[in-house]
Amino acid sequence: MELHPIGRVESPLTDPSSAPKQGFEGSPEAWIDVVPEVAAGLEGIAAGQHVIVLTWLDRAERDVLRTRPRDDPDRPELGVFATRSPDRPNPIGLHLVEVVEVAGARLRVRDLEALDGTPVVDIKPQIHGVPDA
Repeated sequence: MELHPIGRVESPLTDPSSAPKQGFEGSPEAWIDVVPEVAAGLEGIAAGQHVIVLTWLDRAERDVLRTRPRDDPDRPELGVFATRSPDRPNPIGLHLVEVVEVAGARLRVRDLEALDGTPVVDIKPQIHGVPDA
């Protein structure tokens, strides 16, 4: 299996300990810079649209199998597959974001809690009801 980044996150978030756990919990606006080779794939994405961004959480620990949700010591330990923890065997991030602006090969988005420099693996439209995309 091979994955190749299609872009990178440009965000003021640089420290995992101070980043929100979920994008809707106060993430600043961020940019997704798409590499030129796949920039044509952005055609049809517009401001106001919600998209799902898949990232590779490159700073995550990959040997973690159990964790406490939200790092809360008062919560019981669960398997990582029952949580949204970034630390997991294949650290794929899943982010529902709103597109604020499309500027060439860049998307300005809100509600993205990924750290600056995080590789983007894919972008998919949010689908409601019967898919047309």
